[in-house]
Amino acid sequence: MSSRALERFEETLSSLPVTSTRTTADEFGSTIDDVVGAPAVGVEPPFEGATLAGTDVTLDPTPAELREARTGVTAAGPAIAEYGSVVIQSGPEGVSLYPGRHVAVVAASDVVGTMADAIPLLGTSIRDGTTSAVVATGPSATADMGELVLGAHGPRDVHVVVLEGE
Repeated sequence: MSSRALERFEETLSSLPVTSTRTTADEFGSTIDDVVGAPAVGVEPPFEGATLAGTDVTLDPTPAELREARTGVTAAGPAIAEYGSVVIQSGPEGVSLYPGRHVAVVAASDVVGTMADAIPLLGTSIRDGTTSAVVATGPSATADMGELVLGAHGPRDVHVVVLEGE
């Protein structure tokens, strides 16, 4: 990750209907509480020192908690500056994509400039079948039936938390 890629990523996000926040592991919990709408569900992120424990996010939600959730929190990465996209790899994190608001947590060190930079980071695990991935750019949207509709096939609101120092 270069500081230019991170700046470009944030610039691209601001051109989309996506908000973002930079934070540190020490401030992670309070940042999450500021950006989620309760009730919220999520999966513990894999970033050292950043935990959802003690936040307003329910870990390991029941089906009922998942249905009621307004916000889902996922770890994502890499992030692709040219598109303002985040890559969400398969796994239990996907349960957090059901609610109307998606909070994606990305390590600053996982922000790359282009899709071509991201492919080598994912290629081996996708080719050997150990993962699949979704490249998500902004809220879910469709204009199939005329006017643009947000949230048609997934979250209608997206916020990206960039974790510095990772």
